[in-house]
Amino acid sequence: MKINENIVLKEKNGIRYIQFKPLLDLNIKNAYTLKNDNLIFKKPGYGQKVNFDTYEKLCNVVEMNGKNVIIPQANHTNNVKNIDRKYTNEELEKIDGLITNKKDFVLATTNADCILYLLYDKEKKVIGNIHSGWKGSYKRIIENAIDEMQKNYDCNPENIIVCICPSIRKCCFEVDKDVRDMFYEKFLFIPNIDTYIEKNEEKNKFFIDTVGINNYLMEQKGIKKENIYDCDICSICNKEDIHSYRAEGKNFNLATAVISL
Repeated sequence: MKINENIVLKEKNGIRYIQFKPLLDLNIKNAYTLKNDNLIFKKPGYGQKVNFDTYEKLCNVVEMNGKNVIIPQANHTNNVKNIDRKYTNEELEKIDGLITNKKDFVLATTNADCILYLLYDKEKKVIGNIHSGWKGSYKRIIENAIDEMQKNYDCNPENIIVCICPSIRKCCFEVDKDVRDMFYEKFLFIPNIDTYIEKNEEKNKFFIDTVGINNYLMEQKGIKKENIYDCDICSICNKEDIHSYRAEGKNFNLATAVISL
């Protein structure tokens, strides 16, 4: 797994994780977990309970408050919730994004190919954690997150830092014509859309750059290009270190991303 200039690789108490340097430089606690037998995360809902004990173990390592973990059920919506108190699992059932200006809350999301975004407004002291699978990207959840930060905290997009966690990338996000057509029709307004959605003639399949599409949407919302920090890690190309639903199959586990003021 290649580590670029935006992230650092760490290991403590047998737990391996990466952190985003631009957030650390601003004293914002953050982490994204790598494959590790000491940390097994399962998706909330579908008969699974949130494994808060595991989150507390991670939080102890990265110096966050493990008693105040907030995690949405992540059902591939474009709903973003402002967190001002503790919420029940049921209250977060149809939520895929979280924002807050409250100290000591730990905003958490999980993935196994989906994109996770960590956001921070350095002027208003507001953080966000957004789960954007291909359905959430299609529904443009990252735009909703920026809108909610503006609405709830008067954030200026020019002050928002965005960090992109490991996820499936264009090289491996292979889809059939039906999904290709959905994205092509939805995002036809993007200049050079054919560079984001390309056809593999040999396999009659299509490859979609959801990260690139979301980057374009964020910049149109006012996020500065230089404030977008990507780890550039594909979950499938790096399946030895990163959890991937497509690579692992039905017995897949999850990574988690956490951020806290």
